[in-house]
Amino acid sequence: MSIKSILLVVLVASLVLFASAFAVLAWIGSRRRQAVHLEFFGAAGNRGIGWKAHWNRALQKAYVLMVRVPLLSAYIRRIRKRLSGVHAYDEFKLRQETAKITSAILGLLSLASVILLLLNPSFGFLLLVLLTAVIINSLLVDMYVNRLEKRLLVQMVDLFSEVRHRYQQHEMIDEALYEAAETAGYEAAVHTRKIYEAINAKDPAQELEKYYETAPNRFLKAFAGISYMIMEFGDKVKEQGSIYLKGLSGLTKEIHLEILRRDKLDYLLKGLNVIALAPVFFAKPIERWARGNFPAMDAFYTSKLGYVTKIVIYVVIILSFVLLQRLQQDNETAYRSADRKKPWEQWLYSFSAIRAAVYFAAPRSGTPAYAKIIRLLRESSTHLRYEWFYIRRIAFFLLAFAATLTLFLFLHQSAQKHILIDPVEGTTFFGQVSTEQKAEGQKLSDQDREIMEEVGMSPGASYDDIASRWTIKHGQGNPSNKDTMAAAANRILAKLKAYNAEYLKWWELLSAFLAAWAGYQFPLWLLYFQRKIRYMDMRHEVYQFQTVISMLREMERISVEEILEWMNRFAIIFKTPIQKCVLHYDHGAEQALAVLREEVRLTEFQRLVDKLLLCVEKIPIAQAFDDLENEMAFYFEQRKQEYEKIIDTKAAIGKTLGFAPMYALVFMYLVIPLIVMSFMQMNVYYEQIQKI
Repeated sequence: MSIKSILLVVLVASLVLFASAFAVLAWIGSRRRQAVHLEFFGAAGNRGIGWKAHWNRALQKAYVLMVRVPLLSAYIRRIRKRLSGVHAYDEFKLRQETAKITSAILGLLSLASVILLLLNPSFGFLLLVLLTAVIINSLLVDMYVNRLEKRLLVQMVDLFSEVRHRYQQHEMIDEALYEAAETAGYEAAVHTRKIYEAINAKDPAQELEKYYETAPNRFLKAFAGISYMIMEFGDKVKEQGSIYLKGLSGLTKEIHLEILRRDKLDYLLKGLNVIALAPVFFAKPIERWARGNFPAMDAFYTSKLGYVTKIVIYVVIILSFVLLQRLQQDNETAYRSADRKKPWEQWLYSFSAIRAAVYFAAPRSGTPAYAKIIRLLRESSTHLRYEWFYIRRIAFFLLAFAATLTLFLFLHQSAQKHILIDPVEGTTFFGQVSTEQKAEGQKLSDQDREIMEEVGMSPGASYDDIASRWTIKHGQGNPSNKDTMAAAANRILAKLKAYNAEYLKWWELLSAFLAAWAGYQFPLWLLYFQRKIRYMDMRHEVYQFQTVISMLREMERISVEEILEWMNRFAIIFKTPIQKCVLHYDHGAEQALAVLREEVRLTEFQRLVDKLLLCVEKIPIAQAFDDLENEMAFYFEQRKQEYEKIIDTKAAIGKTLGFAPMYALVFMYLVIPLIVMSFMQMNVYYEQIQKI
């Protein structure tokens, strides 16, 4: 039995013994707890505890234990933060879900990693497995959170329908919310009760501000806002019906659109993550099969080109997987204006040498390049300051240069090592190399290495010098070895030439600088991408402003300043410019609104500000926004078409990204090298035939 089989048996036996011991200890502990419970509460109190209650209690205890572990506690906090949007107001449920998903993910990844390492115990594969585990962990967490968010959206549709029915029955917002929460799904009911508590608090505006910061989606924020608005100003019944019910209808329509978008995107991209990640586990079996059946492929897999090809394939796999995750993400209005931890760029900026480098690399204040970067930072909603952004660019430059240069040096060192220790290749192309052929090739390699070391690995060693040394060692008294001596001398000369040719070339240094330039530009490209993604979030927020204004315009004695204050309550992306406008409004309304219009370059938002400018002294608010319903209907249809285009584009890109790693593995790692090596082998056969 091989070592690998023995280790696998030991692992399985250890897992079985551990599980058995854990089960016995858990059973003993359960019996003790039941005895104590029976002693205090009697048989009636013990009757209501089932396996589900025991499981939930175990999860609560596991959460407390895992929080105390140093590294695991940071991971727990990350999972908790992802789930806190939906379970923000139920601590026990939040802990239970956090412990459940953490235990499931870590257990699954640990078991898979151990099995894979037993199949291929190597340090390089260990790093690859760890990297893959990190990526899969992110995928599993995203899948769970997205499923939770989608379940909340479905529950909100039923909730709004129930609120509509209760409001028509009582014509009271708080009563409708309270009764609707009793029949709603768990997640939706928790948020509805929180909204009910906020609008009935002593300071509803402040409590709603707190809720806006933790609301898991924009629909719940809008629902809370319009509910409080109707409670404060009262409802009005127009020709189209109740303002409040009309607002609920608009939100329901938006949620239906969002659910359909998610369903279609999930259907089109389903399974592509697994397809993109699968080549990680097939690279080594393909290499083993090729080496076993085509011995000439050893030269490719152990060469620099083989290493570079393998690195390229792994990079393609990781990039495809990460981009697929970005395509499937549903983080709407993910920007938050909350306080953040001190970034590492700020810490580096405290050093004078770093500040000098930033001063040298960054454009000067007042130049067009400076204004362009400042505008990009503002429009992408990044927390980075101008100086910190250039520290990040410089850090990426140095990191990319060092990584590329280290890779080239490692490839040269690895090639020299293979030249010295690899067995001398035979003429076999198909089938497997026999043990005798391997031993003979290794013997010739050892002989070559001895002579190469005797001549000091010098590239100037002559044919006669090598031939005389080989004759002294292996050919004395045997004149029939003249052809063998000539072949060995030529082979050693070729090895010396190849060994001394492994040094850093000028084009490799140039490649390192090109990679460094790409690293320097990467943070800038990322900002452009974030600004493009944020454009859709900005339009969502403008549509939300329109929903609020459509209700406020019907209220008597409403002013532009009050509209701005309500917009500030809902704002996330536009919060900073709207706050500045509200603060400066008393010093000049038109000037404050003009500055607000200049700071935000979104066309839809600028049109909104233009109408508010008209309302300052010229026309009433209701008259300025008389065509708001038509605009909202147009924007809704426009966004439906944009969603369809985006989904079709994402589906096409997703299919390309999903199958790109498999194509890269099959063609770059097997088919193309096999064809090239076969042509090279045919040239060898042709030369041998000519010598006959």
